[in-house]
Amino acid sequence: MKTVCVYCGSNVGVRGEYADAARKLARHLASEGVGIVYGGASKGLMGILADEMLAAGGKVVGVIPAALQAREIAHLGLTELHVVNSMHERKAMMAESSDGFVALPGGFGTLEEIVEALTWAQLRIHEKPCGLLNISGYFDGLLRYLDHAEAEGFLRPQHRGMLVVAEDPADLMRKFAEYRAPVLQKWMT
Repeated sequence: MKTVCVYCGSNVGVRGEYADAARKLARHLASEGVGIVYGGASKGLMGILADEMLAAGGKVVGVIPAALQAREIAHLGLTELHVVNSMHERKAMMAESSDGFVALPGGFGTLEEIVEALTWAQLRIHEKPCGLLNISGYFDGLLRYLDHAEAEGFLRPQHRGMLVVAEDPADLMRKFAEYRAPVLQKWMT
């Protein structure tokens, strides 16, 4: 794995554990020689992740739409910063540039991005691992929802199992290394 796409908030949240997790993820990836691609902001968990990665000597590629460049306050100290025309272009560039997808705590954007990456995996558009760093139970509600969707017949167990979950970056990356995409149709009978 050479590059991981990280989705996370442009805010820091109310728990210090979220910022600590962003720093820990950055340090771990840098120590393994794995770069990150992320949304390109200098604020919130996004900025903390990028700053820690850069301080650890890692490669950081940011991708930000021109319309958000000023609002999210683009990080100008990255290894590379790509300013694109749309969110669609942003997500496509981030996906193409990465070997896996990780979500840290965040809001609508973070949720939408990791779910889209999972959907693409379910449809076999890619076979890359998708994971959550479930810091302080942040994603517990989402995991309960996915269990419910499986129980109600909207997700195959194998597709539900595609989402890798860990509380520690080293554990998550170990699971990524072991990940194999399931080979089956999306549709259930």
